[in-house]
Amino acid sequence: MWCYRGGSISTEPRINDRIRVPEVRLVGPSGEQVGIVPLAKALELAQEYDLDLVEVAASARPPVCKLMDYGKFKYESAMKAREARKNQAHTVIKEMKLRPKIDPHDYDTKKGHVVRFLKQGDKVKITIMFRGREQSRPELGYRLLQRLASDVEDLGFIESNPKQDGRNMIMVLGPHKKKTEAMAEAREAQAARKAERQGVAPAGEEEASEEADIAVEADADEADVSAEAASDEADTSHEASAEA
Repeated sequence: MWCYRGGSISTEPRINDRIRVPEVRLVGPSGEQVGIVPLAKALELAQEYDLDLVEVAASARPPVCKLMDYGKFKYESAMKAREARKNQAHTVIKEMKLRPKIDPHDYDTKKGHVVRFLKQGDKVKITIMFRGREQSRPELGYRLLQRLASDVEDLGFIESNPKQDGRNMIMVLGPHKKKTEAMAEAREAQAARKAERQGVAPAGEEEASEEADIAVEADADEADVSAEAASDEADTSHEASAEA
C-alpha cells in the first residue's frame, strides 16, 4: 500500500537524465517539431546543441520534451512573475465618515481625502453618521452624499447608491481609473519630480525611491484618515453619553 511520508512535492519539470521514459515527442530549440525519438537520441541532441532536455508535458503520451537553456528559462520566468506581481492591483475600499451638518472646512478636508483615494484607483465607502434628532432627517445625509458625488464626478462614480444602515447612511464611490493605471501614473509623477530635484538617477535606484515615496504618501493618508475617524468616533461616544 502506498504511504505518503511527508516532504514537499516538486513542481519543477524533469530535465536530462531525470526523464525516465523510453521515448519522447521532441521539440527543437526554435519550436520546430522533431517528432517521436528515443530518449537516448533526444539526450544526444541536447548535448550537441549544448542545451537541456526539458519535459514540458509529462502527461502526454509520449511525454513532450523541448531542447532549451533551462537556467535561462527559469530566470526569465522568475522575472516575468516578479513583473506581474509588481503590476498586480488589489482592490482596496477606503472609508470616509462625515456628519450631516459638517462645516465647510471639514467637508473640504474630507473631500480632499476622497479625491486622493479615487486618484489612487481605490473605492471609497462614504458613511454619514447621524446623532440624536438627526436620525429623523435622513434627507440631510442623502443631499450631502449627492453633493460629494457631484464634486468628485470627474474622478469617480456612484457604485452603490445611498442606503440607510441603522444610524448611518452609506454610499460607495468607484474610481474611473483602474488601480494599475493609477499606480503607473503615480510612479511617473514621482520620477518627474525626482528628475527635477536631483537630475536623472540610475533606473534601479530611481524605481526603488519612487516606490518608497509612494508608500510613505499612502501611509500618511491612512494616518490622517484614521486620526479623523478616531476623532469622529470619540465625538459620537461623548455625545451619546451626554444624551444618556
